[in-house]
Amino acid sequence: MSKNDEQFIDVAIKLALKARKDGNEPFGAILVKNDEIVMYGENKIHSFCDPTHHAEIGLIRTFCSENNIFDLSEYTLYTSCEPCVMCTGAMVWSNLGKIVYSVSHDQLAKIAGSNIMISCSEVIEKSPNKPVLVEQVLNAEGLKVFEEYTFSH
Repeated sequence: MSKNDEQFIDVAIKLALKARKDGNEPFGAILVKNDEIVMYGENKIHSFCDPTHHAEIGLIRTFCSENNIFDLSEYTLYTSCEPCVMCTGAMVWSNLGKIVYSVSHDQLAKIAGSNIMISCSEVIEKSPNKPVLVEQVLNAEGLKVFEEYTFSH
């Protein structure tokens, strides 16, 4: 973990708080290349009536489409929470170079009361494209996003 990892995770956490304030699930993400943020993403499942519009996959879709790019091997995705299986799959398929997250899926399961997740490391280990994984950066700060939050099931 580097100081830059902490700075960028802080931005992702702030986006999670914004998503929550906007009436969406509290998740945020950013895409970084050469220590510069190239795209911001936040969960918009309620805003877009799209259960797949998680912060990470929405960001990847938009960035790749707008930039006519498939290969994100030179990029790092910072996310407020460990990516779900769907988002991790998108990261693997886009050849993402590095994933950094704050809150783990086990922590999220305790907060949410349940989940269907397996860890993103399990998805990555079965993949030919293996992004570097940095876990639980600014974890206490990431957990604060969920204080007094109730997930709808």
